Amino acid sequence: MLTQAIPAADRAEIRAMLRLAMPLVLAEVGWMMMGVVDTMMVGRVSADALGAVSIGTTLFYNIGIFAGGLLLGLDTFVSQAFGSDDREQCRRWLINGLWLALFLILPAMLLVKAVISFLGRLGIDPGVLRDAEPYMRALNWSAPPLLIFFGLRRYLQSLHVVRPIMITLVSANLVNLLGNWLFVFGNLGAPRLGAQGSGWSTCLSRIYMMAALGIAVWRYDRGLQRVSWKPDLARIRDLLRLGFPAAAQMGFEIAVFSAVTVLIGRLSATALAGHQIALTTVSMTYMLPLGISSAAAVRVGHAIGRKDPQAAARAGWTALAMGGAVMACSAVTLLFAPHLIAKLFTPETAIIAAGVTLLRVAAFFQLFDGFQVVATGALRGAGDTRTPMLCHFTGYWLIGLPLGALLCFRYSLGAPGLWMGLSVGLILIGIFLVAFWRRTVSKLQRV
Repeated sequence: MLTQAIPAADRAEIRAMLRLAMPLVLAEVGWMMMGVVDTMMVGRVSADALGAVSIGTTLFYNIGIFAGGLLLGLDTFVSQAFGSDDREQCRRWLINGLWLALFLILPAMLLVKAVISFLGRLGIDPGVLRDAEPYMRALNWSAPPLLIFFGLRRYLQSLHVVRPIMITLVSANLVNLLGNWLFVFGNLGAPRLGAQGSGWSTCLSRIYMMAALGIAVWRYDRGLQRVSWKPDLARIRDLLRLGFPAAAQMGFEIAVFSAVTVLIGRLSATALAGHQIALTTVSMTYMLPLGISSAAAVRVGHAIGRKDPQAAARAGWTALAMGGAVMACSAVTLLFAPHLIAKLFTPETAIIAAGVTLLRVAAFFQLFDGFQVVATGALRGAGDTRTPMLCHFTGYWLIGLPLGALLCFRYSLGAPGLWMGLSVGLILIGIFLVAFWRRTVSKLQRV
């Protein structure tokens, strides 16, 4: 009876969104699982090693994800070209996206190297710092395959080809698991490298991801052999025009958690390890709506490409409903089973206690986290990357982080105070981005 009450067009959109979103959700979970495996493996070494992975990963992703975010314009251009049935344009956007990725490799690696040399001035616990520097040096070599992988992935998913992405990311976990087992603990005669070994394992898994997706693209679209591979500077500028605000939005989001990680690193290794457990967990739950967000960008872009504003609106609202539903489930899990989650990462009682408190704080922003990331994807499909950038900067940097720092240091709430401040900022971001999507829908329907 319930399904009969839903209009046929909405039921069709739900089915189409699920077909696209489910593999992307599994791909995002596969992506995040590599970080979870790293955390679990290194968590068996020491609190210092776990803290080093926390510091190193967040600082590297500040740069790597920003650089990869510059390729997010491919979501808009490729999906809209595909929606208008222009495969030649799709291929040209891919080629110039790959050129942009190549141009970004050297600046990204040099910036990571500069950050490594600056680590000693951040007041980080000496034991954590000792492991963080070699970990980041190893991780830095994963930047080239990571950026190329980003470009290949954006292309395939914009064409509704998502199965190779899912298979690649899920299987990459096996590569990463084997690498961690070998290089973190020194099995089968490999050197015992601790946190640094986890960095090299991640690097190897990303080389595998780039190669696997490159083969998938080449096999799927043989028409790429007939297209000129010369860079088109005008197209690269267009990618940067849309990609820079999207990258800045992602950068603001990742950077604020990097700032919180550094601030918590000034408290104690135990507080930092608990923060890493909570951050890894909420990053995992974030992958669920992130996959739906990517599907929303593609579905909205396809509808706009074929000049169907009603379908674009339907795709965006369907994705928001799905994102809200999965994050409501995440909130319940974090609220009622935090001890079980924390024990998966470490046997140390003090670290478990620190992680449990932060997981309970995180439960209160899960729903809004789902809304904000899905609305961001829907807006990107419509060609709007500036609004999410402004919302994230205001919510995180002008509201969330100052409030969190006040609660942490002025009112002595420690790490939970920082997370409370970020929760307030994130809730506001979710509310405003849904409102902006509603306004975008109204504009599309008036055209």
